[in-house]
This record gives sequence, C-alpha cells and structure tokens, in this order.
Amino acid sequence: MPRSSRSVRPTGTTRSAARRRLPLVAALAAATALVAGAAAPAYAADPAPLAPAPEGRTAFHPDRDFAGSTVAAHEGRSGTAPLASLAVTQTPGLDVASYQGNVDWSSAAANGAQFAYVKATEGTSYTNPSFAQQYNGSYNSGLIRGAYHFALPGNSSGSAQANWFVDHGGGWSADGQTLPPALDIEYNPYGATCYGLSQSGMVSWIQDFSNTVHYRTGRYPTIYTTTNWWSSCTGNYGGFGATNPLWIARYSSTVGTLPNGWSYQTFWQFADSGTFPGDQDLFNGASDRLSALALG
Repeated sequence: MPRSSRSVRPTGTTRSAARRRLPLVAALAAATALVAGAAAPAYAADPAPLAPAPEGRTAFHPDRDFAGSTVAAHEGRSGTAPLASLAVTQTPGLDVASYQGNVDWSSAAANGAQFAYVKATEGTSYTNPSFAQQYNGSYNSGLIRGAYHFALPGNSSGSAQANWFVDHGGGWSADGQTLPPALDIEYNPYGATCYGLSQSGMVSWIQDFSNTVHYRTGRYPTIYTTTNWWSSCTGNYGGFGATNPLWIARYSSTVGTLPNGWSYQTFWQFADSGTFPGDQDLFNGASDRLSALALG
C-alpha cells in the first residue's frame, strides 16, 4: 500500500500503524561476492546523541532524509512488486532510518527479511538517534546488516563525510554479518538536484568518499542511487562498476536500465512500503551469495 509521501513522519499510534506493511512478493536476477572472517562488534551508541547542526542551511532536516526519500517525488511508482520471472533467486531485506524508530526485528526476520541497511549519518554533523537499536537489533535477530550515509555533496568534501560516517557507525568487520558501508546519493532534498556540483565535480566527490571509506575500512562502499539521477549528475560516469556494488532504487516491477558501468545490481530498492518496516529491498542472489558479499 504505497504512501503518497514519506516527508511527513508519523509518531505514536500512527507510527505503529506505519510499521504494519502489506505482503512482500518475492522475485528474482544475478549477484557477486567475496571472502574472509572475524567477530561482529556491537555498535555502541554515542553517549549523548548529537543535535543536528545547521550544515550551513536554515532548515536542516536529516530525520526526513533517507534512502529513497526523494525518489518517488522525482520518478514516481509504476508497479507494486517485482516480477517473479527474474533469472536468479532474490534474497529479501529492508532499509531503515530514524523514521522507523525502534524496529521489531524479530518480526521482520520471521517475515523473511535476511538483511538490512541502516542509516547512520548525514553530512558531517548528524547521527541517527535510533542507529544502535536498529543496527544491533538487526544483527541480534540474525540479519546481515550494514550502515549507510546520506550524502550532502554541496556541504563538505567526500573525505570529510566519509570520515564522519566511518567514525559514527559506518565501519566494516569481516564477520560474515556486516555488509559493505553504503553511500546514499540521490536528489538533493534541500535545493538544486545535483547540489550545485558539475558532473565532473560530482564524480570527484564520489571518488573522494569512496576512496576514503576504502582506506578506512578495506571495502569500497555500495552506491545507492537512481539511473536518472546518476545520468543527470555524473554524466552517466561508468568508472565505479568495477569496485563498488550498486544499490539501485526504482519503484517498479522491473529494475530497468542501470547506470553506466554496472551490468547488474547487487541490491534493488523496489518499493518504499511493504511487508517489512521501511523500504523493501532485494539482494540479487541467494543467501549464500549475500554471506559471501558480507565476508568481503
């Protein structure tokens, strides 16, 4: 049951109702992965959650920014569930942010979720106040989980935001339960679509972020985006496909054309509501491939 907008965030009983989702229709297509091993540390919440800083803006609203918060408004929804005719087994999961508050992870797992991405940070000042419950709770319920950063490329350098991210939950451990850190880069919720950067400037910003995360964690970040945004804001640059997994957002029954450089998606955010809390995602492969991706 798609919402017309997710910019207004429910609270109280409304939030509880928002957590009850319609059934997920499983679907199917191809993925890759790698190897290693270790033990998963729990993420410790900051002693005192940081108050959102203005980030140079008069109306900074990080609790309304999350993977896909700008997608439906710009690209719409053209289907209710992925087709069940894709070639490869798909593994279901979800992504969440402060919008969901404390998530009932045992119910999500019982309903079939096997992985989750959790918003950790935005810009260089914001941390998700629900991050510890969401990140540790998903792990404790048996999900493979990872953290993502909501990018604000017009505010500060890619390296500055990558360091903020890694320092506040965006790390990685070769434990088989931690996904590569992820960069959420999409339509600007504060103004100009491409954050005031040229196409070459945007590519340089993403490279800066990606290389810093790789230096700090040993993993290149997954890149969350849409094909339309990528084409407009990077000139459809094709240089990240060899190193960075693709997390594509498209609310339709098919994944559609992918950004240049990627021949397949690793993750697909196909709906912004459904069986699970938050957004509905598919990993492009069976669960053993998901585990291999986590291992690195």
